[in-house]
Amino acid sequence: MKFKRVALAACCVAAFAATWLAARPISAKGSQTDEAAIREVFDKQTAAWNRGDTAAFMDGYWKSPDTEFVGTSGMIRGWDNVMARYRRVYPDAKAMGYLSFDNLEIKMLCSEAAYATGEYKLQREKETLTGVYTVIVKKFPEGWRAIHDHSNAYPPPATDKK
Repeated sequence: MKFKRVALAACCVAAFAATWLAARPISAKGSQTDEAAIREVFDKQTAAWNRGDTAAFMDGYWKSPDTEFVGTSGMIRGWDNVMARYRRVYPDAKAMGYLSFDNLEIKMLCSEAAYATGEYKLQREKETLTGVYTVIVKKFPEGWRAIHDHSNAYPPPATDKK
C-alpha cells in the first residue's frame, strides 16, 4: 500500500512537471526575429529623436493610458502624459540633441514580452547626459511597443533630490 502511494505521488509530480514544461515557451531567449524587431523599434526611435521628431519617437510606445515612464522626476502614467513630458522637456530639435543607445541587451520573457537594458547618451550643445534604462516591451498586433520605460541619468542631475 505504501509503495502504491509513493508511486502515485511520483506520477502526480511527473505529470505536473510535464504540464508545466509544456506550457512554458520553448526558448527563454526568444526568436532572432523578435529580438531583431525589438532592436528595430529602438533604431527607429533613435532616428526619430535625432531628426527632432517627438511624435515618431513616441510610436515606439504603447498608445495606452497604462503606459509608464519612470525617471528622475518620478512616475508618469499614460501615453499622452509621456508625450507631454517629452514635448515639455525637449521642446525642439536643439533641446533634443543627438541620442544614442549603447550596450542594448534584450531578454525575452516569453513570446510576447521582453525587457531591454542598456545605456543612453544624449549629446546637446552645452552638455552630454548619460544614463541607464530598462524598458519592458510587449508584442501587439501592430508590433513591439514599450509599455514601461525606467530611465535614470547618471550622475543624477543637480536638481535630483535623494
